[in-house]
Amino acid sequence: MKTILIIEDDKDINEMLQQLLKQKGFNVEIAYSGTEAILVHNKNIDLIILDLMLPGKNGDEIIEELKKKNDVPIIVLSAISDIDKKLDLFKFGAVDYMTKPFNNEELIARINVHLKKNSSTTSNYIESDDIKLDLNNYQGICNGININLTKTEFNLLRILMKNKNQVVTKSILFDTVWDDWTSADENTLNVHISNIRNKLKKINPNKEYIETIWSIGYKFKN
Repeated sequence: MKTILIIEDDKDINEMLQQLLKQKGFNVEIAYSGTEAILVHNKNIDLIILDLMLPGKNGDEIIEELKKKNDVPIIVLSAISDIDKKLDLFKFGAVDYMTKPFNNEELIARINVHLKKNSSTTSNYIESDDIKLDLNNYQGICNGININLTKTEFNLLRILMKNKNQVVTKSILFDTVWDDWTSADENTLNVHISNIRNKLKKINPNKEYIETIWSIGYKFKN
């Protein structure tokens, strides 16, 4: 069972996050300030949810200290939506950023993606149904036939397969696939997903691998 550290000084939000995460099967540790967070953080923590505006040390001031102690994914929560601020936080070491108020299910989806992405594995392949991805060489095989995927298409399919039977939101795909995520838009994403579908359908016309979840995102069906 994964353990998540909540660093949030707002008592109501902290308690809401505790309840949400426990309902989803996570262990929870909590801190109400940056100083307390440094003391609480340890090798048992798998992911951190960090409020940006904290008493004493602000969130951006303690990211580096947290990662030195135990380098795990940090998802920042903040009412600040400034693009430059987001980019600064990614430079400091945060892996994700959600603006308050946030959707609870999207937060859980993002947590699951980053936990899976961060988990150590001895395999260089992902397999699901009749598709196999070689993570080292960016090569895919479907039904025994090579899939001619671009790097972006490969990464999209990789994220969907790693989260098979779970909805992956469009915003997660933007943030995890595109390095310059500010240049990607919904039409670009839809075109790439359509290209993947067409390539898979040519190989196996009787199977629909990717389901569209209207206005939310996509799901790889096993």
